[in-house]
Amino acid sequence: MVESDQGAVRRPEYEDRILNRLARIEGQVRGLQRMIEEGKECEQILAQLAAVRAALDNVGTHLISHRMRECLEDESGVALDPGALERAFEVFFRYVQCVR
Repeated sequence: MVESDQGAVRRPEYEDRILNRLARIEGQVRGLQRMIEEGKECEQILAQLAAVRAALDNVGTHLISHRMRECLEDESGVALDPGALERAFEVFFRYVQCVR
């Protein structure tokens, strides 16, 4: 963990994972642009677009869960049971997927 200029705690390994995911999404978007330029079938383009949206949703979900963990641990001041936390997140994310 590293403290940033704003006083927030940064976790370089966590940030690296998010940045890698975003770089892959950037590549998918470039591929989507190429598909349109090359006149690919509409169904193929839509399938790629759905993959990009799902990847972005996954990044958002990952960021939300990370922030929720930080808030829960900071507020309680104690280390939480990782298994219980994971089960709670599974229920939450299952619900979120149903609501879409």
